[in-house]
Amino acid sequence: MDKKILAAFLLIVAVFAVAFAGCTGADKSAPADETVDVIVVEEKPLYIVGIDGEYPPYSYIDSDGNAQGFDVDSVKWIADKMGFEVKVQAMAWDGIIPSLNAGKIDMVYSGMTITDERLEKVNFSTPYWVANQGVAVRNGSTVTMDDLKAGKVVIGTQRGCTAADWITANLIDTGLMTKDNLKLYDNFALAISDLENERVDAAMYDTPVVIESIEGKDIVKLGTIETNEEYGIAIRKADVELLNTMNEGLDALMADPYWQELIVKYKLA
Repeated sequence: MDKKILAAFLLIVAVFAVAFAGCTGADKSAPADETVDVIVVEEKPLYIVGIDGEYPPYSYIDSDGNAQGFDVDSVKWIADKMGFEVKVQAMAWDGIIPSLNAGKIDMVYSGMTITDERLEKVNFSTPYWVANQGVAVRNGSTVTMDDLKAGKVVIGTQRGCTAADWITANLIDTGLMTKDNLKLYDNFALAISDLENERVDAAMYDTPVVIESIEGKDIVKLGTIETNEEYGIAIRKADVELLNTMNEGLDALMADPYWQELIVKYKLA
């Protein structure tokens, strides 16, 4: 073949190849005015909820290691209603507010009484429950409520709780009872155990917890001290938005039929 004809042929082939490649690239490109839908999935906020793990019926850890209770079910309902996730974490009660303010948890939802002392450190939601202090003694005990109020018995309760505050303010600080007659424990279950073993004469704590804790034991509820304590959700002072969210969630929960279902479920009425 003539070299000139061959060169011309190869040039024509090259031109067609470039043109074909250009057309192929154009086919793969989306038209300039074509829009593409993008689905954005927003992650829900996650809040860590601190509880007392030995506080039935409000909050406790069951035999499988799961958090249960009136307050636990309540916060899960609120989380679902208000659009966030929760992780429930059991903690030592006497250190739970320091843990909250240190950022280890985001709220305390576990039958915490609203007190002036606690209000200096944290904010509280609107009250959601009112409780009094119950007193338990061994079945057949001769101890009376008058004996207890006169400071004549050894009383066991949980460290850092309002029962301990009441005993201190009304019996120890008034000189009716010596400080040694108040026995403090990491949780109320230990106080009940010492009551069974005759190491204390009486045990005092929030009434629903006392009733739950003595079930099936040779212990009876002796009486009630009317303290009319209001429970609230504790939240860091800086977390105003979270406080508003929890208040809104509480209002919705208490207006919903599920609220009465929880009260019946946990025998609070």
